[in-house]
This record gives sequence, structure tokens and C-alpha cells, in this order.
Amino acid sequence: MKAVNVGEPAINKPIVIAAMQDMGNVGSIAIDFINKSMETRIFRFIDIPFPNYVVDKGGYIDYERERWEYRHGSDGNIIVFGGGVGQPQTNQELYDLCQDVIGVAKQYSAQLVYTLGAFHTTRDYGKCPKALVTATTQELAEQLQRLGFEPTPGSSLITGFNGLILGLAKESGLQGIGLYAEINDPEVPQFRSAKSLLVALEKLTYQKFRGMEELDEMASRVERETGN
Repeated sequence: MKAVNVGEPAINKPIVIAAMQDMGNVGSIAIDFINKSMETRIFRFIDIPFPNYVVDKGGYIDYERERWEYRHGSDGNIIVFGGGVGQPQTNQELYDLCQDVIGVAKQYSAQLVYTLGAFHTTRDYGKCPKALVTATTQELAEQLQRLGFEPTPGSSLITGFNGLILGLAKESGLQGIGLYAEINDPEVPQFRSAKSLLVALEKLTYQKFRGMEELDEMASRVERETGN
């Protein structure tokens, strides 16, 4: 993996929202939607040797290299990282990537790192999955509960980028909040779950993500195709 800078944006003390593809594609759906809604601009990317395959479309192949992008909002108060396809393939790559994100956060004096992901549940939530929260300190967790946010239940492991980034944020002295939306099928894109994360994120960050009805439409399309 190689980091490439493509600009020097005017950013100071932003919030950082960082997430990657996970169960139900929840993290990547949310990040890609934020970038589209806010018309963010790229200023850095991670060049990666991925994918390690081509797609045969029946007599001809399709191949497009993936990269993971850092983007910023026009007002300079938000950095968005991730989305797209895939996660690092080794533990070392995962640690290196998380450290790079934390390094960028500290470079621009960010005070808070958000990550987004999925929480697999057997609860029948219909069309209204909940967004659950966890935080890097007990004090921050209690503050979130006072604001009406429901914590993740019990003790569990949060693997991959969307978990480790919180650990390295805490280790680096940054506050971090993880938002994890309920999903019931990890193999199907979960657009309603991604929307529940964005609704929660709006309340926490005072940002506004336009056009979220598009996620409802995508969810309905998936439900028709899968018969759910």
C-alpha cells in the first residue's frame, strides 16, 4: 500500500468519518453516500494491489483497480475516508492503514473519529434497524446514552477496520465513536441499515446528508429481488 497526496486542503479541527466494506456492505454504503451527498473532494488516496482478479463478461474482461480515498467537505470541517470495495488483506496492512488514518486525523487536529459498520442480530426489526453506539471511553459512552443513543449490548469483538480504528484512536489520545446498525443478512446489501447510521450521524455531527430517500429506494429494490 502506498499513500499519495493529490492536494493540500484547508482543513482545521475536522471530524473524521472512516469506514470500510463490512457485513451487508453497511460501512461502504454509508461512506459512499456521504461523499455523494456532500460532494466531497479527494485530497489523498491509498494505492492498493486490489483486486487480485478480473471479471469475465462473456468474451471480454473488465478490470478496474481499487483505491481508498481521503476526501474533505467544502467547508473544511469534515474528513471522510474509506468506502468502496474491500479491506486490507493482512493484519500488518490493517494496522498500517489505521495508523495512516489516525496520522491524517492528528495532522489536521481532529478531535473525534467516527466509524460505521454492521451489527448482526436475530431481532426482527422490520424496516427499522437500530443504530447502536460504542465509544472509546466510558465517559463518552455515558454522554451518548444521555443523548438517547442505545449502546451495543454485552461484550463482543469488533473485527476489521471498523473496529480497530477505534482502538488506535484511543491509543493515540483521540476520542472515537462507533455506530453499528442492525442487520439480519450479512450477504445482502443493507441500505436501510446504512440509512439508520446516517440519521444517527446527523444528530451527532450536525451535518445534513441530502437525498437519503435514495437508500429507501435501493432497499426496496433489493427486497423485491430477494423476495424479502
